[in-house]
Amino acid sequence: MGTDIEQDCFHPQYEPTTLGDKESATVQPSKSITDSDPSPDDCQTELERRKKIEGRKNFSRLGWKRLVVVLIVEAVALGSLSLPSSFATLGMVGGVVSSVGIGLIATYASYEIGAVKLKYPQVEHYGDIGRLMLGEKGFWVVTVVFIFQLLLSVGSHCLTGIIALADITQSDVCTVVFGLVSALILLLLAIPPTFADIAILGYIDVASIFTAIGITIIATGVQSTRDNNNSPGSDWSAWPKENVSFSTAMVAMNNIVYAYSFAPAIPSFMNEMHTPKDYTKAVYTLGVIEIVIYTLIGSLVYLFVGKDVQSPALLSAGPLMSRIAFGVALPVVFISGSINTSIIARYIHAHIYRHSVVRYVNTKKGWITWISLVAVLTLFSWIVAQAIPVFSIILSISAALFISGLCFYIPPIMWFVLVKEGNWFSRSNFQRASYNGIVFLFGIGVLVCGMYANVVNLVSDGLYD
Repeated sequence: MGTDIEQDCFHPQYEPTTLGDKESATVQPSKSITDSDPSPDDCQTELERRKKIEGRKNFSRLGWKRLVVVLIVEAVALGSLSLPSSFATLGMVGGVVSSVGIGLIATYASYEIGAVKLKYPQVEHYGDIGRLMLGEKGFWVVTVVFIFQLLLSVGSHCLTGIIALADITQSDVCTVVFGLVSALILLLLAIPPTFADIAILGYIDVASIFTAIGITIIATGVQSTRDNNNSPGSDWSAWPKENVSFSTAMVAMNNIVYAYSFAPAIPSFMNEMHTPKDYTKAVYTLGVIEIVIYTLIGSLVYLFVGKDVQSPALLSAGPLMSRIAFGVALPVVFISGSINTSIIARYIHAHIYRHSVVRYVNTKKGWITWISLVAVLTLFSWIVAQAIPVFSIILSISAALFISGLCFYIPPIMWFVLVKEGNWFSRSNFQRASYNGIVFLFGIGVLVCGMYANVVNLVSDGLYD
């Protein structure tokens, strides 16, 4: 064969070792090797072997602490900006109960997804679990749902970028222009191919979101005190809005569900961990951080602003402070959005080039195909942002249609089909079955009630008459 490194020289019967394992310089055969079978090493040049080894090392550098940062980048972003308006609809009691309850449910569901990855190391992405449960059809169904959910998420980040740039500049420039600028930034930040590299940007992202949230809480508190003669307070209520409809309340609930939608990315992230079993530390740490942050921002901003709180919440900080808060929040808007693009791109790129050194994005062809794929995905997300220009609605649609399954009612099925061992009536199985039953019923409720609410609200708002 030639020496061109771009040539796909992997024999179809051989599969690369799981990226989440310790780096290895060998390829594991999927069936016994006979004398007539060509060795994969025989069809590779020395340069190709070296590139493959380097690629595996590069994609096996993620530890659990960096995973926490990556998960925060992926999770604690747009969802937190929609929570105060959800609290305003549900009331303080309903908002706090929903924030804490959904957080616990989402954290447990994520644990079960990780348990599947540990038991079946060959799983690289969420769609591979669909293959384990339902064969090739299951793989494609779950893959399509997974990709569409993340595209909606990136679209919502692009939309937030439009809102932020318009608010900061106070310009009359067409929103399409701001949309293109947002899409370009999302594209550039999604180019790093490994999650370990993205974790470096994640530190900036984490500082950005916490600072923006802090500015919003302080600014709304100060403004509330000033508006009420030096006495803090607003028209907040412990109970839901008066005459609130079921569909409006469900959209508010969906926004909280969206805020906890990190579970589908767990297999993809674990695939690049050098010690995958440490995922539990990262998941539990993230769960605590999310519940505390979401409950605080939802309750405090609602407490200070009252029933007229806007979505995203940064708009409620007043004309000047909202511009400052949006300026500080720009990194989280774009970095958190770009990581979702990276997840989709890793998903597709690794599947297409699963038998090739190209999958490691360390050759000319690897970089060309990677950047092209990221560009196409970003374009689709920009189209989503232009097609559904309402922040709370785009989050609600994503939550009801996709997150309900990926994060809630599918993980219990995974446990039942793939993880459960031994007698149903053993103490451990009975306990986990009870937990998974709650998660499953909650997910089905979000799917059915949430989509009904979205349809009613889209029609009533006149977006698609």
